[in-house]
Amino acid sequence: MSKRRRIYEGKAKVLYEGPEPGTLVQHFKDDATAFNAEKHDVIEGKGVLNNRISEYIFLQLAQIGIQTHFIKALNMREQLIREAEIVPLEVVIRNVAAGSLVKRLGLKEGEPLPRPLIEFYYKDDALGDPLISEDHIAVFGWATQNELDEIMTIAVRINDFLIGLFAGAGIRLVDFKLEFGRVWERDVQRIILADEISPDNCRLWDINSNKKLDKDRFRQDLGGLVDAYQEVARRLGIFSSNGHDGKKGPVLVS
Repeated sequence: MSKRRRIYEGKAKVLYEGPEPGTLVQHFKDDATAFNAEKHDVIEGKGVLNNRISEYIFLQLAQIGIQTHFIKALNMREQLIREAEIVPLEVVIRNVAAGSLVKRLGLKEGEPLPRPLIEFYYKDDALGDPLISEDHIAVFGWATQNELDEIMTIAVRINDFLIGLFAGAGIRLVDFKLEFGRVWERDVQRIILADEISPDNCRLWDINSNKKLDKDRFRQDLGGLVDAYQEVARRLGIFSSNGHDGKKGPVLVS
């Protein structure tokens, strides 16, 4: 890894120069952060789980025609991805009241929303990723109206698909964050899904007990973060319940 040129390092991932022009290597770290990195820890195995869960979901989304930056898995922690110009927006889709929405609007946690709610946050760690409106996006030129329309259309499609995917695994998709990028294809600029989709940026609750299976276990000092992520992977079929090489318990499978 030391021989590769580092392009960018975030709270949970590192991007390295890829083997070919227009590609990057996305490396998933074990770092866990919350509250704009005010809370930080290193949790062994978290990066492997996020890598594999995100890989699985991106492959599923490709099956329904969602264009993403994912090219292929390289190893247990890394993916080969397309290089893209990241749109400086975090797009949050909410199906159930939780997190900051509860605090801002005085809602009861767990209350289903009348319909999915899409929120935009300006992607800037120094500013704490502030909540913004569509008008902010237009005035400051962070995305064109056509791009924003496309982003919202893709976000709704992803939400509809993931609700069903997770429900089939006995999991309620409470909310999640998406990021998008711009790429050029035959002189045409396109919007594609970027970043990751994993328990790090989704709120996932057991559909019967409401047990939290996501990063809220770290945020709220509930413990058992890796066990929860393993449970998500197992339910999605990413884990085998059989032992491997004489070891007991679940193992990651392709």
